[in-house]
Amino acid sequence: MKKPFEYLTKDTQKIVIRKFAFRFPDDLDPMWIPHNRVRSHLFNGLSLTMPYLEPYLIKSIQAATEFIAHKELLEDMRGFNGQEARHYQCHRRLNELLKTNGYPELSGVEKGLANGFSKLIKRSLRTQLAYNAGFECMTNGFTHWLITKRKALFKNASPPVTSFWLMHMVEETEHKTVAFDAYMAYSGQYWPRAFGVFHGTLHIWGWGLVGMFTGLKKDKLLQRPSTWLSVAKEIGCALVNVGPFILRALAPSFNPRQESDPQWYEDWISGHANLENDDELPLIDTAHPEMPVPFAKAA
Repeated sequence: MKKPFEYLTKDTQKIVIRKFAFRFPDDLDPMWIPHNRVRSHLFNGLSLTMPYLEPYLIKSIQAATEFIAHKELLEDMRGFNGQEARHYQCHRRLNELLKTNGYPELSGVEKGLANGFSKLIKRSLRTQLAYNAGFECMTNGFTHWLITKRKALFKNASPPVTSFWLMHMVEETEHKTVAFDAYMAYSGQYWPRAFGVFHGTLHIWGWGLVGMFTGLKKDKLLQRPSTWLSVAKEIGCALVNVGPFILRALAPSFNPRQESDPQWYEDWISGHANLENDDELPLIDTAHPEMPVPFAKAA
């Protein structure tokens, strides 16, 4: 028998739909992280997945609203979809520049992604929502990694691209409970949710790595042992930082509310709330030793 769903207070008062007004230059260098082609290609590969993942998330979450009566959760789901729609638009612009500025081969990866998500959206709604919940639990680890290790990951990197990625991570943190709550309200069964952690994680990371290797192949770097050492280092770093979140998400009693939020995230939210006009968001100073939030006042 299904356990009755109980909506719990989330860490944030409201999921805010903000503007994503980042202006990527037309001549953007796809190697936007200096002296690190492997890391640049890794994040470019992951960016490639987003314009296919995010519309799918929106459709499946919207489909679930017909079966959910909790007012607070429905409001969260609307906020979730609004944020994901903005993320989709910005990732699409970024990805078009990556292809235009040297990597048209990435279009082949996009065809595979389009086919994969067209199949996934035809699966049962329980499977879709379990995938969503599992993916978003993994993403919480991903956000912690990017935010807390931003100085090591993005030192002197492109300010527009870095600022976009980190703002994306801020909003992923803000809506970290929604996909989990939607699944629990619809089904709540443990084993499909546990499988969804692996399903969502491996699916997106698998395609992200395909995108990365496509870029490295274009650069004729796959025959170099140093490239494979760098690949191992980047993947190992991701596993060390994201892996514990995946393991915790497998616990039957898990709830994303148990995961604490980085202070930088809190400062970003506070700083943005004081922004008078967010038509053009201030950029993060990637040359600053602390890479602070890009607002004059963060409290």
